[in-house]
Amino acid sequence: MDARARGAGRGKPGASVTGMEASPGQETVARVDGREVRLLLGFDFAGTFVFAVEGAIAAIAGGLDPLGIMVLSFTTALGGGILRDLLIGAIPPNAIRDQRYALVAFAGGATVLLLHRFVTSVPAALLVTLDAAGLSLFAIAGARKALDFGLRPLMAILMAAITGAGGGTLRDLFLAHVPTVLRADIYALAALTGALVMVVGQRLGLPSRAMAFVGGAACFALRVISVWRGWNLPHLMAVGME
Repeated sequence: MDARARGAGRGKPGASVTGMEASPGQETVARVDGREVRLLLGFDFAGTFVFAVEGAIAAIAGGLDPLGIMVLSFTTALGGGILRDLLIGAIPPNAIRDQRYALVAFAGGATVLLLHRFVTSVPAALLVTLDAAGLSLFAIAGARKALDFGLRPLMAILMAAITGAGGGTLRDLFLAHVPTVLRADIYALAALTGALVMVVGQRLGLPSRAMAFVGGAACFALRVISVWRGWNLPHLMAVGME
């Protein structure tokens, strides 16, 4: 809403730009919707920064130059969200339409470039924690946005996995690796689990904000515990292969 529209509604408390008074219920819904939007945006920005840092660290380990580091930061941070938006019909993708996403991603890459000696010596446990945090944030944000666009619960849960794991998959492909999500670790499954917890809770009528945090916590816990305990999905061996 622009300044003129806001000014038009100042003549009488609770008045809208059309001259009709908003009911208390409508005002409450508007406030709740505003908080939900800010929560979703906060999840997106936090996850973007964390994944950008992770992408930059992977780029340094792969021997990329500064330009390559920034490209991989952007791809890792925003690739999954862009793919999700294309699939649900949010065109142009929000990460392209809103420059703040690119700025956050490049800030994460620049942080690693400027502090690479410190960042590359960060303990593996901290990197796993940051990775799990980013996965949780993106999984919940991805599922919430899919639901907002009218997708059914099952597809919203799948969008959570695409949002959370899509950027890392592109990162591995750029580095000529088989994507980690396809061969090791409980990764996409953690995103699916967190989204499932959130969606089921909402379907049962529980507060959406509370279920977003519970779902994110479930994703985070499963990811961290799986790394700590060395859990992996079972691998099948082809018959006759050594």
